[in-house]
Amino acid sequence: MLRYATDWLGVYREQVNALNVYPVPDGDTGTNMHLTMQSVRRELDTCDENSMPGVARAISYGALLGARGNSGVILSQLLKGFAEAIRDAQEIDAALLGRAFQAAQKSGYGAVMKPVEGTILTVARGVAEGAANQGGTPAQVLEAALIRGQDLLDQTPDMLPALKQAGVIDSGGQGYLYIVQGMLAQLRGEALPPAPEISSYAQQQFENEEFGFCTEFLMSEATSSIEQIRELVSPFGDSLLVVGAEGYVKGHIHTNEPDQLLATVGRHGRMLKTKVEDMAEQHTEILGMAGAAARAEEEIAPSGLVAVASGYGLVKLFRSLGARIVSGGQTANPSVQDIVDAVRSVSAEKVIVLPNNKNVLMAAEKAMELMEGRAVVIPTRTLGQGMGAALAFNPDTPAEELREAMESGAQAVTTFEVTRASRTTNITTKEGVTLAIAEGDVIGLKDDELVQAGGSPEDSVLDMLNRGYAGQEIVTVFGGPQKTQENLEALAERIRSAFPMVEVEAHAGGPDLYDYLVTLE
Repeated sequence: MLRYATDWLGVYREQVNALNVYPVPDGDTGTNMHLTMQSVRRELDTCDENSMPGVARAISYGALLGARGNSGVILSQLLKGFAEAIRDAQEIDAALLGRAFQAAQKSGYGAVMKPVEGTILTVARGVAEGAANQGGTPAQVLEAALIRGQDLLDQTPDMLPALKQAGVIDSGGQGYLYIVQGMLAQLRGEALPPAPEISSYAQQQFENEEFGFCTEFLMSEATSSIEQIRELVSPFGDSLLVVGAEGYVKGHIHTNEPDQLLATVGRHGRMLKTKVEDMAEQHTEILGMAGAAARAEEEIAPSGLVAVASGYGLVKLFRSLGARIVSGGQTANPSVQDIVDAVRSVSAEKVIVLPNNKNVLMAAEKAMELMEGRAVVIPTRTLGQGMGAALAFNPDTPAEELREAMESGAQAVTTFEVTRASRTTNITTKEGVTLAIAEGDVIGLKDDELVQAGGSPEDSVLDMLNRGYAGQEIVTVFGGPQKTQENLEALAERIRSAFPMVEVEAHAGGPDLYDYLVTLE
């Protein structure tokens, strides 16, 4: 049922996006809810389907890890409550299904510091009310849940002035009902419907909001409670959600100080993933992806660009060079479908894809095959190579003509990555040196090959620059989510002292799980 509900929501994803009335959309609701459900489906695909505890854990764990945006985080908590209600059951009958939806609603409301009616929470309450005290079959429970949920969804414009101004119902609530619809459709054996045509977009009616950056983090090994972390981040902005499950803490907030926020939170656990979106830029991209502005045929560019990237500083750089972003990279590889969807969203005769990771290269090449000649892959294996290639991109030049220049640009960049060892081991480098590495040690990679271990992250950077410098002119440093601006400035000064002829740039927003990403060109 949940797998099918994921596909059902996917059909209506753009319609839900179009309903979003945040002044500058928080991601976009349909896409974020769909990504959350896709993460659930991935966990379900690998769990023991004969074990209800295993299924319940897959739902809760997958939802939390995949939660995107305000709507996705709330959906993850609805699914968490649902999963906890079924965890110890042998089978799900009508009565238990009703209780599970009630538990979902309770979990959703409990996750939000100041619940607002007229949102997905209101619709979740309606679904729970409709599902309560129903006899008969699970299908009849879902039918009653949809009737009451739709009733409250129709009332949401009377609860939120922004909805009434735009003349729409709540987008998150509509997305939640599509999930319930998909569950019922699976029981009935109904085929997926065609995607509806989108004619208007509620986002176009609003100005920018006070806080400009949608900031998210996923953390493990937290040294403080969820309540303490929530209090810690609450002064930074609004639209605050801090939730947890299965040993993880997920946070979402709109703020004007994403660097300081992430550095503050990073002192209270192990940061696994971060995402910072400039919501004004994101708003423009969302409308472009949805097709809100009609594009005349003569306006289609010869070439488009898609880049796989993580870390908000790197994402912003690739966007500034004309790229549509596929979120992902090391430990979070995007699927073939993710890349295909991004290529299809670009208005260009041909689209160049930069995988920027050796583990993403195969998925990019498979996506190219599926696009039947509309995509070209430049085999970039690091984010540094991707930056070098992107600098040579020109939308007015045909993709095939760009290939040589972009491949040359990629090869002209040396990439250094500083991260931490995930296990204790001995590894022999290409130079024949055996490194004894303990779990948690600093390790340094040059162009994705291990070359150094031990010392501080900053020492690792200097060590690798000494090995790799051969008269290049520019060093660019991106600090990871736990590095402060002071850390970056101190490292930049050390590099300038060691290499006085080199121009040094330092930026926040490096990739997740890395202390530093450094390029030499």
